[in-house]
Amino acid sequence: MHNRTAVVIHAHPDDTEIFCAGTLRLLKDTGYRIVIVTLTAGGMGGVNMSEADTIALRKSEAEKAAAVLDAEYYCLEGRDGYLFDSSELRIQTTALIRREKAGLVFTHLPSDYHSDHRTTANIVESAAMLATLPNVPCNEPPLSITPLLYHTAPLGFTDPLGSKISPPHFFIDISSTIDTKMEMLSYHKTQLELMRVMHRMDNLFDDMKRYSSELGDMVNVEYAEAFWQHLGGGFQKTTQIQEDLKDYIKYQ
Repeated sequence: MHNRTAVVIHAHPDDTEIFCAGTLRLLKDTGYRIVIVTLTAGGMGGVNMSEADTIALRKSEAEKAAAVLDAEYYCLEGRDGYLFDSSELRIQTTALIRREKAGLVFTHLPSDYHSDHRTTANIVESAAMLATLPNVPCNEPPLSITPLLYHTAPLGFTDPLGSKISPPHFFIDISSTIDTKMEMLSYHKTQLELMRVMHRMDNLFDDMKRYSSELGDMVNVEYAEAFWQHLGGGFQKTTQIQEDLKDYIKYQ
């Protein structure tokens, strides 16, 4: 049995709320401790405000959203839109995974449409794999077992060129926790105007609720989130989430 701490590492504030907040509520209710991490503070995600002001505001939004789950929030201070894979960020991420004694780690899919998301996925995969190895140059002691790694779904289920990606390994029925998901997302008010400008979304919050509904339609429930488990070499094959949330697991 892996430690019942779920560390969620995404690129930007609001990613966790969009992609897996309903599932995190279910895990929290099952006894998990939740830690939410972003590699950037989303400094490019502001309209009519400076990067510095945007960073301060988006960190505050992320902290308030995390508090809904009594979760800790950390930012590793990469630069939004200019996120590069580096040994420094990999070491920082490994140190955080070790410090929090992660049993489960969530991140983006490696084939996500967004370059920051793909970079984050690469960093987190490496950091999770190295979390047990003693030669990593950080001060946190190695974990006794490699955390289980799960990937969240990109918007639209498309890769960077717009092609459809492979089906998820499983879905989680979040119909009972959609209100928590929307409450957490509601703190990210900076993104309403940004998404109008960037993606021509009339209302980010309504569109994301609709997206959860569309995922639910794929497995005949009201609302759902979708996941892939990282089952490649170097990672454990234990299906812990699938067992812990078995009453909510759905397959296409």
